[in-house]
Amino acid sequence: MPAYDDDLRLAHVLADAVERVTMPRFKATDLQVEAKPDLTLVSDADRTAEEVLRAQLGRTRPRDAVQGEEFPDTGHGPRRWVLDPIDGTHNFVRGVPVWATLIALIDGDTPILGLVAAPALGRRWWAAQGTGAWTGRSITSAKRIKVSGVRSLADASISVSSVTSWAASGRQTPMLRLMERCWRDRGYGDFWSYMLLAEGAVDIAAEPELALYDMAALVPIVTEAGGRFTDLAGTDGPFGGNAVATNRLLHEQVLAALTPQAG
Repeated sequence: MPAYDDDLRLAHVLADAVERVTMPRFKATDLQVEAKPDLTLVSDADRTAEEVLRAQLGRTRPRDAVQGEEFPDTGHGPRRWVLDPIDGTHNFVRGVPVWATLIALIDGDTPILGLVAAPALGRRWWAAQGTGAWTGRSITSAKRIKVSGVRSLADASISVSSVTSWAASGRQTPMLRLMERCWRDRGYGDFWSYMLLAEGAVDIAAEPELALYDMAALVPIVTEAGGRFTDLAGTDGPFGGNAVATNRLLHEQVLAALTPQAG
């Protein structure tokens, strides 16, 4: 039995529980939405979903710490569940089906498990350390995924966040020039860019400002699919406040292109 088999099964149980909360609230006419102090949106579904996750983890993993987007951190110890109840809240409140629940388990400083559940798309992706990356509706109905073999930027498909976000980071010009060098550029958004990368449909995904809960679940999926996930400085993992993910073959080229000096 794989080392994280029980944790991975629990992650699917958590995703099932959250789906029963989020899907009835998606496109609900009485959805309550407000702006948080950082001007990002939060809905009643975000908070209820995280409460469901925390309650289930409190019963099944009482010794583990929990870190989420909507409520204060709880617990101590090396094992930490990192949760984003609805990644893509702006899409959720506008009726766009590209949103997902992100569930990650970090042991020390290593993301060892990640699950992305996008019920409005009818898709899930998951991975645990050493198990490969998978997509499907359940563990028993899944196919393994892997990144592309594209080696040239001229043949690469890149998915990035908004131009304004890159301008705020001081890297707008390098990003625009990188996009011009690529075969195709799109902004699939949030988690979806990285899942498409893990499937081999996209070769580069990058965002200039992200929180740990935005990234932690993505890292095991991208890396177990054969890709690489770093911050803009090239440090592996989800702790740098921003993200560059590639099929590994293009990673150094992309990092070099996105340095401020490249502008």
